[in-house]
Amino acid sequence: MPRLSDLNFHGTGLSRPECVICHASGLIFAADWTGNGGITVTFEDGVIDRILARDAPRPMRPNGFALEPGGTFLLADLGTEEGGIWRLDAQGSVTPVLTSLDGRPLPPSNFVHRDKQGRLWVTISTYQVPRDRAYRADVSDGCIISIIDGKAQLAADGLGYTNECIVAPDGEHLYVNETFARRTSRFPILADGSLGTKEIVATYGAGTFPDGLCFDAEGGFWITSIISNRIIRVDSQGRQTIMLEDSDAKHLAWVEDAFQAGQLGRPHLDRIESKLLRNVSSLAFGGKDLCTAYLGCLLGDAIASFASPVAGEPPSHWDIELGPLARYLT
Repeated sequence: MPRLSDLNFHGTGLSRPECVICHASGLIFAADWTGNGGITVTFEDGVIDRILARDAPRPMRPNGFALEPGGTFLLADLGTEEGGIWRLDAQGSVTPVLTSLDGRPLPPSNFVHRDKQGRLWVTISTYQVPRDRAYRADVSDGCIISIIDGKAQLAADGLGYTNECIVAPDGEHLYVNETFARRTSRFPILADGSLGTKEIVATYGAGTFPDGLCFDAEGGFWITSIISNRIIRVDSQGRQTIMLEDSDAKHLAWVEDAFQAGQLGRPHLDRIESKLLRNVSSLAFGGKDLCTAYLGCLLGDAIASFASPVAGEPPSHWDIELGPLARYLT
């Protein structure tokens, strides 16, 4: 089992690296809020470059993102008032992919996943303004939007603060974290790409607010919990194991009291009591054997990593062609 003393840190001066993904080449990408926003490109030994938006209509605030064949990125824009999915190329050019649905502008957008079939799955955590009004167990206005063959449609709604989502390795289910409902759910993917009836596959107790989500090679899935800095593995039988945690009992009690009272707010997310981890929000397996876990975070300025006792499942973007991004490998 990894310990806090086993952690390594990569990069310096990162700006809200909420989401991190890894590629077979050894490149590690993280969301970046520097300037107009974009993507940080790193190796294990540190930051190489920033690809920042240069012609966006407003500063991009990428939360989750996906890597596409050819070296472009899809950004889920968590703007103050506006959101949507945007494409960022290797030179920093930005173009809209989806900014409204059925004539309704998309609010701040949480995550975008591109599966092995090229379908896009987008999460909107809430339509509440401000978003912290949805940091409650009794608010469920989150949704999932699918984009299949260029057509966007509402795939699922009524979710409790929709966060990261990912298609399972067998391609038959879409898994999603509902952060303030404190559960991981899944939907069967039907033959036409629509989603069937939701099934809850894991529920979490006090102090756990699931954010990041990925699969391992043994059929388990891993979640990261904001605030408590917990990394939890749920095995194929549904058994939960806390793999790593960096939290303060008094701080978590303060958070839990606020959550139970329906009063959780930005101060509870923006303040952290921990030794090393700074509000972990995503996990990606990388390294040559996919046995290194890399952690994105909300409040830190570096990417943490540790050796995992279980190898990760290769993600859908693991060995795709990098196009101009291959320049970082020379």
